[in-house]
Amino acid sequence: MMTRAYIGLGSNLDTPLSQLRSALKALAALPDTTLVSQSSFYASDPLGPADQPRYVNAVAALDTALSPLTLLDALQAIELEQGRTRKAERWGPRTLDLDILLYGEQQLDEPRLRVPHYHMHARAFVLYPLAEIAPQLNLPDGRALTELLNACPFVGLERVTETQCC
Repeated sequence: MMTRAYIGLGSNLDTPLSQLRSALKALAALPDTTLVSQSSFYASDPLGPADQPRYVNAVAALDTALSPLTLLDALQAIELEQGRTRKAERWGPRTLDLDILLYGEQQLDEPRLRVPHYHMHARAFVLYPLAEIAPQLNLPDGRALTELLNACPFVGLERVTETQCC
């Protein structure tokens, strides 16, 4: 049985657009998974330490038969293959960050995975790309994506093209 999962992508090191393009190819190659759609790329100000480059973000929709934790393992393997080093510092610079934003209608709160992603409702760099590919989406708790967008202004976010970025 296939489940629609939404994956947040972000990078601010080592040519971020290339990192995201490579990650999208890797997502499309996952077993028992189809890359259904992807948003445009958006530049955003970093969370956490301000002395780091801006991020480039996107959201991808997958139809997958992988379980949530198997999908998480696959995403973390892609991050490692693309040079991600996990450090104690949260929100620091990184070559690639892949987050499961939504996994069907499921709500999960496990030691390794919380779905829906715990701060997605307040992050423009997640909500606007998500709305681009799933404008009529409702979250598992019943809130409409449009409701979240109304409470999260398009501030510090910029749609980017290959010639504008990184």
